[in-house]
Amino acid sequence: MTHAVRPASAEVWLLAREHPAALRRPTDELARALRAVYGDRFAVWRTDELVLGVRGGRLVLRTLGGAEVAAPKVVCVRQLPGSMHHDREVSLLRHLERMGAALVNPLAAHLACRNKLWQLQELALAGLPVPDSLSYATAPLEGVVRTPGFDVPCVVKPVTGYQGRSVFLAPDAHLLREMAGALAQDVPLLFQEHVATSHGRDLRVVVVDGEPVAAELRTSCDGSLASNLARGGSATLCPGRYPQAEALAVRAARTMGLAVAGVDLLFGPADTYTICEVNAVPGWRPGMTGVIPAIAACVARRLNGRGELDGRGEKHRGDEGRGDRNLGDREPL
Repeated sequence: MTHAVRPASAEVWLLAREHPAALRRPTDELARALRAVYGDRFAVWRTDELVLGVRGGRLVLRTLGGAEVAAPKVVCVRQLPGSMHHDREVSLLRHLERMGAALVNPLAAHLACRNKLWQLQELALAGLPVPDSLSYATAPLEGVVRTPGFDVPCVVKPVTGYQGRSVFLAPDAHLLREMAGALAQDVPLLFQEHVATSHGRDLRVVVVDGEPVAAELRTSCDGSLASNLARGGSATLCPGRYPQAEALAVRAARTMGLAVAGVDLLFGPADTYTICEVNAVPGWRPGMTGVIPAIAACVARRLNGRGELDGRGEKHRGDEGRGDRNLGDREPL
């Protein structure tokens, strides 16, 4: 999909990762749907096509060719939070917010979801069910896995991983201690309770503006831990089959400040559910026909100044004080 003509004054953007990565199918379909609605008021931008800065005391955006680009009113962010870098993509998103653009989802929510431990902190403080988990700051990994009371079996994952990468089940403490020296040290790891009743299966619920718009049951194909589709799992659409889980997903999305969320839930005993993680840039299967219309409606509400989230799960109504809200009402990141 190409977008050769992009008006510099487009009001609605879809912001995707840098070239040469192709737009994923959900992102491509969303871009087509938004273009059908907004025409020349819509543009797709890649993060490597823009430069940003300050000129004459005002924030500016420019193309690599030097043309000034007006900040849009709404930006639909389709970058994976796990792959964002603070000094690169995050700086661009922050710049856009400070120029008055409404991000779907807000930057603060993207950052909270980028780190799985940060997610757990917010969800636990909100009283939502999450697995028992352990992580660390600068403690040596070899010492962490020898901590008295370290629970096994446990699920091991990087705190900033995505798409199920580098996730595995550690069956016993001895094996984990033997492996500690070989595990990646670039980011901290998260050691998480193994919910045995959900081994090899989970539930993905897509939430848009407080409504569950799609759900699928995901199952590993070989009895392994991973049910993620990126890791070879299979999926069956199941909207409405697990209403309690969908209600919990809505609460999780709201807690994380997300207008658009993919919430992964684990099956507990006796029809209970535990939140595995919350995704700020969810994908969706072709059969999830309600997702794109729901996101388009979400964008329209923000374009009209209604229903904007502030990154802490609170909704704002109307355009009053929009500039002040973007510039002064957020804590520095």
